[in-house]
Amino acid sequence: MSPDQTPAPPATASGGAPAAERGQDVIHNIGYRGYEGPRLGRSYARRALFSQSLRGAYGLGRSAKSKVLPLLLFAAVCIPAAILVAVAALTKAKDLEVGYAEYILLLQPLLGIYLAAAAPQAISMDLRFKTTPLYFSRPMERSDYVAAKYASLSAALFLFTAIPVLIMYIGALLVKLDFGDQTEGAAQGLVFCALFALLHAAIAAWIAALTPRRGFGVAAIIVAITVPYFLVTALQGIAWTSDNNAAIGWLGLGSPGTLLDGVQSRFLGGRSGFPDAQTLTGTQGAVYLVVLAALIVCFCTLLLRRYRKAGL
Repeated sequence: MSPDQTPAPPATASGGAPAAERGQDVIHNIGYRGYEGPRLGRSYARRALFSQSLRGAYGLGRSAKSKVLPLLLFAAVCIPAAILVAVAALTKAKDLEVGYAEYILLLQPLLGIYLAAAAPQAISMDLRFKTTPLYFSRPMERSDYVAAKYASLSAALFLFTAIPVLIMYIGALLVKLDFGDQTEGAAQGLVFCALFALLHAAIAAWIAALTPRRGFGVAAIIVAITVPYFLVTALQGIAWTSDNNAAIGWLGLGSPGTLLDGVQSRFLGGRSGFPDAQTLTGTQGAVYLVVLAALIVCFCTLLLRRYRKAGL
């Protein structure tokens, strides 16, 4: 290098400091602080997911379009209950034309549509948009996620069925039907609503967890709930016309709807929807209860196993 040449200055950062000192210049204290508050943990996460899923089942917290179907279906199950009370008042009947548990069974198609819309929204959409790994990156375990989703679907369906029962009960008291009979019938109806919700929510949640496609989940749930019911009902009708009455009760084990119909007629004081209003024997009633409990446990176990797979 000639004496008249001076060395080039070292590369500098934006503030003019040498590159070697850049790290000291760009690190600033911008006020981040350590979190010293309470750690809410898994139980809070379960409650938050339950609340969010329950609200979503009725379209709350979502767009106005998402609220239309739940509200229409809710009105469709409540208005006939009010009409039954009005008919009892006008005719001065001593009892309601339809029992509390029977009323829920008559509304199975509407309830199936509601559940088919709510379950994929709560479960399939998480799979489609791959948000389940975000849930599991927190203290929440897979069992927590499954419990919160199943509980929210069960609660949503219970409210959907229990409110019409309460409308019928309050209306029956207002038209001065027998207090003791109506109270007993309404209590049995609420128990039936709980059983109905627990079984159907388990089936719908498992089906919804099998596919990230919401449309496939909707169709599969409707088919799984409605087709077996009509098929078993047809087979029971054939058995009745063939004078094979002993088979009617056992055939009722073949679908969720007829299974619950047998339970409500045998244990909850309702009228049987089987051909010739046939009720279950003691042995059949015990088998029905065992099958009901086994189905709920089975579908919940399958749902939990689904979320134990890698990538979920």
